[in-house]
Amino acid sequence: MYKIRYSYLCRLCHIKVNSAGLLIKRNNSNERWMIHELDPAYVPHKVETDTSTDNYFRTVVKNPAPFSLVLPPPNITGTLHLGHALTAAVEDTLVKWKQMQGIETVWVPGMDHAGIATQVVVEKKLWKEEGKSRHDIGREEFEKKVWKWKAEKGDVIGKQLRRLGCSLDWRRELFTMDKDRSKAVQTAFIRLFDEGLIYRSDHLVNWSCVLQSAISDIEVEHLSLNGPTHIEVPGYSNPVEFGLLFRVAYKIHGSDDEIVVATTRPETIPGDVAIAVHPKDERYNRWIGKAVWHPFRNEAIPVIADEFVDPQFGTGAVKITPAHDQSDFEVSKRHQLQSLKVIDETGCLTYGEFQGIPRFQARTIIVDRLAEMGLMRGKESHPMTVPICSRSKDVIELLVKPQWFINCRDMATLAVSAVKEGELKIHPKRFEKTWFAWLENIRDWCISRQLWWGHQIPAYSYHLLDQPSDKKWVAAEDEAAALAKAMAVLGVAEEEIVIQRDEDVLDTWFSSALQPLSAFGWPKKAAPDRFYPLSLMETGHDILFFWVARMVMLGTHLTGQLPFKEILLHGIICDSHGRKMSKSLGNIIAPDDVIDGITSKVSSYLVSGYCILRYHRL
Repeated sequence: MYKIRYSYLCRLCHIKVNSAGLLIKRNNSNERWMIHELDPAYVPHKVETDTSTDNYFRTVVKNPAPFSLVLPPPNITGTLHLGHALTAAVEDTLVKWKQMQGIETVWVPGMDHAGIATQVVVEKKLWKEEGKSRHDIGREEFEKKVWKWKAEKGDVIGKQLRRLGCSLDWRRELFTMDKDRSKAVQTAFIRLFDEGLIYRSDHLVNWSCVLQSAISDIEVEHLSLNGPTHIEVPGYSNPVEFGLLFRVAYKIHGSDDEIVVATTRPETIPGDVAIAVHPKDERYNRWIGKAVWHPFRNEAIPVIADEFVDPQFGTGAVKITPAHDQSDFEVSKRHQLQSLKVIDETGCLTYGEFQGIPRFQARTIIVDRLAEMGLMRGKESHPMTVPICSRSKDVIELLVKPQWFINCRDMATLAVSAVKEGELKIHPKRFEKTWFAWLENIRDWCISRQLWWGHQIPAYSYHLLDQPSDKKWVAAEDEAAALAKAMAVLGVAEEEIVIQRDEDVLDTWFSSALQPLSAFGWPKKAAPDRFYPLSLMETGHDILFFWVARMVMLGTHLTGQLPFKEILLHGIICDSHGRKMSKSLGNIIAPDDVIDGITSKVSSYLVSGYCILRYHRL
């Protein structure tokens, strides 16, 4: 974590302080900036509710080169905490410093719709107040409730930022789902689709059975276990045990010999399509190319050789379940194996005698059945990592789903080159390693979410009336434009075409990645105005890839130039347990509390003891 001393900030802004920390003199003739006591509550009396003071921070321009910056948009899931205040303080210092030098500054405020996070909190509120789910009231009515939530929280966030005295240009305030941002999202999607960079494919995604949606990697928390640990999982009356390695025997087809595999997930055994061993593992050489008998499907599955297998893990033989494991999915593509989905979107098994049984209950039942069949070879303690949905606290299930993806490889290559060639500078420099680690090993970006709140994907499926199974896709501004494109492709009249818009919404990071562009006129203007590219991108280091890198990739691709040439990263405010301050965890302190004079005792209690989730204490 970086530490910024108050005295340093004062020197940076040409402010002198005495030993008590009181402002005594400014090396600047602009008297309207002058205050004589460092009272954190002095700003509210001037600007908390009076928006007429939004011009308060403008200065006479002496330098023609502008300084532009965008505030990382806080989510509307709640109000601001000290993490947001830190960001605002760092950026406000930079902006005021430039203003004192007579440089025209533009610091753009905004808020993020925070798709999945906002949907979760509003649905919880709906259930608490009305005893209804979003499905009970329908999509249109639910969206109205979210917009009402946005209006309430957005108003509070705006007042909090004004109360902090931030020299933001409120004339340019944006929201990631306002009209201009929606136009930018639509334009970017259609262009990338028409260029062949956005495509639809069946792929493994992080799936929350509670939210009924794919979620991004940043929304997955990884819980490390040293051994057997019970975790509370939504939908289960009793905690579920993790941290065990089960040994299961697969009989060689036509022989009494067997191969024993080690797995942490016996509930996925019905979906096994092969057993894999390392090609140089002498223990299994004689079985490569042979087959073993599947214990439940009553069919033979092949024994294959693949270098991804670690001979030192477990028994050195692993089961391959492509529909529910990323490594297995890649193996299946290399060996042209089928993929059998045996867990559905609700988290229940879909195969045979286990159909309809929740996955972790099925785990126990399957282990018992294998024992009855004489195929269990024991279990043991095993360190492991459990993926947890940060929103629902559900255990993530990997599922093969049709989703929309962006092919990022070429864009990522340009982003890497920009840093290596010095065109894009990252401060502190040590975060260049993080940049390269993410972008040099980038996977295609899954941008679709099975939600109701967000930018509905501007893609339409179409097919001939008598050929419903032959669906194609087109991206367009509206249904009329989509129909025109479909007619051009099929060469038939509109009466012969069935067309339907995709109900999914876009990943929140897609719209956020366009913020520097859309904040300054794109796509209404052929080129953004003179404040683009930004002078600087300043944010927390935790979203270097998820936000900053994607701004660089999309901004460069859509305009032909970097959206900014310098990145400044600050540290993250954490609680006494080392966890990031977060509204979802409830371990926050509001900046209002500090301004109003919260005691150190109360703040310590809030950060260290409030709403600590159970699985963090295991």
